[in-house]
Amino acid sequence: MLHPSRDQIQLVEVLAALGHPVRAQIVRALASGDELFCGEVVADVPKSTLTAHWRVLREAGVICQRPEGRKLFIRLRRDDLDTRFPGLIALLLAEDF
Repeated sequence: MLHPSRDQIQLVEVLAALGHPVRAQIVRALASGDELFCGEVVADVPKSTLTAHWRVLREAGVICQRPEGRKLFIRLRRDDLDTRFPGLIALLLAEDF
C-alpha cells in the first residue's frame, strides 16, 4: 500500500478526494483520531464501493491504512493534513458545512 509522504500531499488531490459525500462521511467518522476497522467506518455502502473510496483517500494522503491479519485498519492523517493545510479538516467537520 502506497501512502504519500507529508510533503507529497497536494491540495487539489485532497479536495478532489473530499468532494464525494461518502468520502467526506468517512473523514468525519475518522475525525476522533481512532483507528477503525474498515468495516465499521460507514454502513450501507457495498464493500467494492468502499474499496474504491479507500484507494482515493489513501492516494490523496487523507487516510493511512494498516493491515492486521485479514482486517484493514484506517485512520485519518489529521496531523499531516493540519500541517499542510491548516484549518481544512476543521472546515469539513464544521456543522454548517
